[in-house]
Amino acid sequence: MADYEGALPQATHETEPFWEGAKAHKLMLPYCAACDAYDFYPRPFCRKCFSWDIEWKEASGKGKIATYVINHRGPRGFEDKAPYVIAVVELEEGPSMMTNLVMDEEPTPENVSVMADVEVVFTDVTDEVTLPHFRLV
Repeated sequence: MADYEGALPQATHETEPFWEGAKAHKLMLPYCAACDAYDFYPRPFCRKCFSWDIEWKEASGKGKIATYVINHRGPRGFEDKAPYVIAVVELEEGPSMMTNLVMDEEPTPENVSVMADVEVVFTDVTDEVTLPHFRLV
């Protein structure tokens, strides 16, 4: 277990399958059977066709960086975590999600770029909570 001091997500009825999937190291996404489309963030209906025929499917966990920022000033209590990357990843399945990049080296504009390939990684932060992050491929 990592020494995690950040806020922990509180699963709701709509987000529980996402967090249960993360705990099992699977990236689960809502899928609309009516219009054959994945979506994110979790909600009980499809925002494209408004169908309530939503199921959960495991995503590939692969995508590309759509945009990012390198944060050099961590919030109070997390100053030692900076610099870190906050990114929007466009998943292979279509939806985008905001995330952090996990990197072994200090992030710079030279080693992080838009359209770079990424894949999901999971961080077990407590016995009950696992957070999905992404890393460069």
